[in-house]
Amino acid sequence: MISVNELALNIVEDMLDFEEELRIESKKLENGATVIDCGVNVPGSYEAGIMYTEICMGGLAKIDIVVDYVNDIPFAFITEYTDHPAVACLGSQKAGWAISVDKYFAMGSGPARALALKPKKTYELIDYKDDASYAVIALEANKLPDEKVMEHIAKECDVDPEDLYAVVAPTASIVGSVQISGRIVETGIYKMAEIGYDPKKILYGAGKCPIAPILENDLKAMGATNDSMLYYGSVYLTVTEYDEILKNVPSNTSRDYGKPFYEIFKDANYDFYKIDPHLFAPAQIVINDKSTGKTYVHGKLNSEVLLKSYQIVTE
Repeated sequence: MISVNELALNIVEDMLDFEEELRIESKKLENGATVIDCGVNVPGSYEAGIMYTEICMGGLAKIDIVVDYVNDIPFAFITEYTDHPAVACLGSQKAGWAISVDKYFAMGSGPARALALKPKKTYELIDYKDDASYAVIALEANKLPDEKVMEHIAKECDVDPEDLYAVVAPTASIVGSVQISGRIVETGIYKMAEIGYDPKKILYGAGKCPIAPILENDLKAMGATNDSMLYYGSVYLTVTEYDEILKNVPSNTSRDYGKPFYEIFKDANYDFYKIDPHLFAPAQIVINDKSTGKTYVHGKLNSEVLLKSYQIVTE
């Protein structure tokens, strides 16, 4: 069986070979664990963002950055495709592991989840398990993990600390913006699974999403990066069998749709649990049904809300 940790480690090794070019910095902790700073105390780069995203997807996706337009305004967009959508997106990329050790907190993504089975029901749903002897985790955080945090992760993954690698980037960084927009296919597949569609029926996945400008703090950046997907992210999937429930995938089916995410979050008193979970979805999804040849289009792009979220100033 494919090992997402093994594939991701190949990318990690490339990052370690080209730290200066990527504007990142690695550190080996006293317990042997390796931490790669991709934006906490370093600038990071577009290329580091691409590699971070590829790590998140377990080495099972191809990522690129192009320039495209929103209302005649040029922005960087991420493009991606995967031939293993369920494993790459749900089995690896999904931010399914909340890591909390003492005062340290980070959302964990990436291949290490497949060893720790975080959460276990996801791996039962997609029928996947990794058995690598080393682990690679991606942490969305504005602080680097210490030995105690890495020991906790290593223990959950049943690997030695010296066989654990962590790539770390805050939301308000170039790598943070890239890797969150790089979740566009995952966001669609996650929503499909949440409303009852079997992700194993998804054969191929591709997506395109604007990369949010770097905003002044992580809270504002969280809003803008989410809006990239909710209001202008596009997903194209090929499935073995279409189901009518899939018309409920796009974000505009949510009762909270229509305002920048930061405003929605603020109105909810900064409580995620008060936000309609159906909001977390791509703006538009196109589904090709292999069994009939028909292709279904659901949702729409919304430039007005996106540009408001991006704090765009024009003459």
